[in-house]
Amino acid sequence: MAGKAPVLELNDGNKIPVVSLGTGRGTAGHAPMDEVRQAVFWAIEQGYRHIDTAAFYQDEPEVGQGIADAIAKGMVKREDIYVTTKLWNDRHAQDQVVPSLRESLKRLNLEYVDLYLIHFPIALNADGSDSDIDYLETWKGMEEAKKLGLAKSIGVSNFTIEQLDRLIDNCQIKPAVNQIEVHPALTQVPLVSHCQKLGVAVMAYCPHGFLVTRKSKDIPPPQFDDPKLVAIAEKYRKTTSQVVLRYLLDRGLIIVPKSTNQTRLAQNLDLFDFKLTDEEVVTIGQFNSNSRVIIHPYWKNNVHYPFERD
Repeated sequence: MAGKAPVLELNDGNKIPVVSLGTGRGTAGHAPMDEVRQAVFWAIEQGYRHIDTAAFYQDEPEVGQGIADAIAKGMVKREDIYVTTKLWNDRHAQDQVVPSLRESLKRLNLEYVDLYLIHFPIALNADGSDSDIDYLETWKGMEEAKKLGLAKSIGVSNFTIEQLDRLIDNCQIKPAVNQIEVHPALTQVPLVSHCQKLGVAVMAYCPHGFLVTRKSKDIPPPQFDDPKLVAIAEKYRKTTSQVVLRYLLDRGLIIVPKSTNQTRLAQNLDLFDFKLTDEEVVTIGQFNSNSRVIIHPYWKNNVHYPFERD
């Protein structure tokens, strides 16, 4: 995958580009779906080789079309593009996993995905109520998907240390990835360290954290104009946004920044001509306040809820 981002070797021998275009904007109404297709095409044009989506995002057709457009233009071949998608919470029964992945593949217009993740350890019924399906059962379906060649690698998302340990103690195929929220306000040092000791790669979603274009007293630091970030950015002639992304890369993480803006897409990939010092990594890590961008309080009563309950 000769894109602009280096690759990391996973514990199953497959290689994953360390920068992925995050999608999912359409779900929250942030962007018309066609902007997702356009962003995927622009991203590939600019050198991205990893695209992250999910069944829940409802944008798999647009992601697939953006990839197909790039292939049709001769920019890449299918094997050049790394595609991640995810299993939603209402399809956690073992016999639902492979059919759900086949549905995602149909929407993506692909024969396989490079990485398939359990989106959350939480199982829900079709009506959104709690289900008692154990993620250990779900994982058996994930293993079937890998054995069938429908997913080259399989992994999890939003799993805690305890959940990951329990899964590894009871599986045939070890998860290759745990995708979790990580940024300067939520450094997740214990979980990241534990994953890395286990040989499980960490993908960081919401990597910009609470960086915003205007100062707000209602959100945790750092914000885009924080003096410490500005000083580091000026040193490397980068933006504070790029500094935050580089911070995660320097911790050995795979990052999943989102954008549908062509300029910002380019900036989010322009990260490989500088490296932070160990002291700068420590400085940025000191912003940690265990503050999450994404929370799901309506699932708090679920036995497998992976976030803080208070």
